[in-house]
Amino acid sequence: MTGWRVTHIDEPDLSFGFGQRAQHPKDGLFLYGPPKSNRNPARMDVGVIGTESGIALFASWVRSIRGKIEAPEAGRPENKMMWPGFQSVFGIDWPEVPFTTCQIDGSELDERIRSSNRSEAIYNAVGLYEDALRRHLVNEEARPHMWFVIVPDIVFKYGRPKSRVPKQDQIPSRIVSRREANRMLSGGWLFAEDLKDTEVYLYEENFHNQLKARILDSQQVLQVVRESTLVGGDLGETKRRMQDRAAVAWNLSTTSFYKAGGTPWRIADVREGVCYVGLVFKKVDLPGRKDNACCGAQMFLASGEGIVFKGAVGPWFSEADNSFHLRRPKAEELMKLIVTAYEDMHGKPPSELFIHGKTWFNEEEWDGFSAAVPHGTRLVGIRIRRQNEIKLFRLGKNPVLRGTAIMLNERSAYLWTTGFVPRLNTYAGREVPNPLTVDIVRGDVELETVLVDLMSLTKLNFNSASFADGLPVTLRFADLVGEILTAAPLEKTPPLPFKAYI
Repeated sequence: MTGWRVTHIDEPDLSFGFGQRAQHPKDGLFLYGPPKSNRNPARMDVGVIGTESGIALFASWVRSIRGKIEAPEAGRPENKMMWPGFQSVFGIDWPEVPFTTCQIDGSELDERIRSSNRSEAIYNAVGLYEDALRRHLVNEEARPHMWFVIVPDIVFKYGRPKSRVPKQDQIPSRIVSRREANRMLSGGWLFAEDLKDTEVYLYEENFHNQLKARILDSQQVLQVVRESTLVGGDLGETKRRMQDRAAVAWNLSTTSFYKAGGTPWRIADVREGVCYVGLVFKKVDLPGRKDNACCGAQMFLASGEGIVFKGAVGPWFSEADNSFHLRRPKAEELMKLIVTAYEDMHGKPPSELFIHGKTWFNEEEWDGFSAAVPHGTRLVGIRIRRQNEIKLFRLGKNPVLRGTAIMLNERSAYLWTTGFVPRLNTYAGREVPNPLTVDIVRGDVELETVLVDLMSLTKLNFNSASFADGLPVTLRFADLVGEILTAAPLEKTPPLPFKAYI
């Protein structure tokens, strides 16, 4: 190829019902429902964990989504849609009475989250929810498909990194400081009973991530929701600007159906035997250890199925070039897990395996990946990065079309996964859209095939019923999965369905 070439990647179709097609998830679900499959749940068996008020708000919200919710009057017609009711959309019932409920003490939760020590506050607040869940798992045999964790807004407010409770509202902490804990953990300590207080510092100061990390071994699927979300943002003293109630019903119902085991939609034009892997690294700081990063991998299929694998913690980060790379044995070990999981699901190895990452793959780790891939499987490494080094403009008032691509050469391109969408008659952004930089780093494949795949993977984010995402699903949740994998000191985590992490 000589010189740059501008092209356009067509908007991928999604598959619904009995093979009917639509580009927008809401159109397909409204007209045809989800793809017919015996893997879809027969009904929504949902467990709820929350305070007395949180459980009541959840019950009220479920009653509301069982019926019709009108679209707001304001806004473009193309960007809004009424909610016709859960059974009308997904073809199954969501009972008003939850499968089970686990009530926690709201007063105790309020007291715990106000501790002057943020690590202690978040650790102990998470503990209330974790203990309630584990008591149910010990005492009851029946299991819901998923759990709604209803969180008071004060927990969201003070349960985030760098959050601070006003001094007049703090509950004084009586545990050792972080500095003292690091000294005890890194230098060794003779008295084991004194180390109990240091445990809170081994966890990330993030309620959402820490909760999911601490219950991963239970293999339960959670959906964490703020109380104010269930009432449209207006909860007494708490007032939030939110999407309209119909949009919230679409988004929260879609992710709930997915987490309960269903498939909301599929990519219509699937290339058989293709497997996509998102490789993620996260820096960690472990007292007394030289390991500086955790590695994880997410396996995705075009059907929407996904599994997360936690790799080893090790010295994967290089200060010299600010990059992450696995050593050969660990790269081979991780890829073997992925290939084996694919074979267990399909009875044969994949015909093509694409690894998506944000960094280059060096010779050592690529040799490890290649050693684990069976003969006959094409292995390709793709680097994908967000960037703002180039802008593209078109005549008129509208920005560049979503799907526009500039082919730099046979192995590199810019791809606009955001931009003007004719179906929505708008661009869902505030700034000039930026492209993704796409590089075929290892292996051989047609560049346009890679770009078509990436456009399809932007439509597999089941966290909402949005038209499309700006990142392929292989990278969209990479940061989130990395955060959850390192939010708790879990040395060994079994491969879990991707829905357990999001």
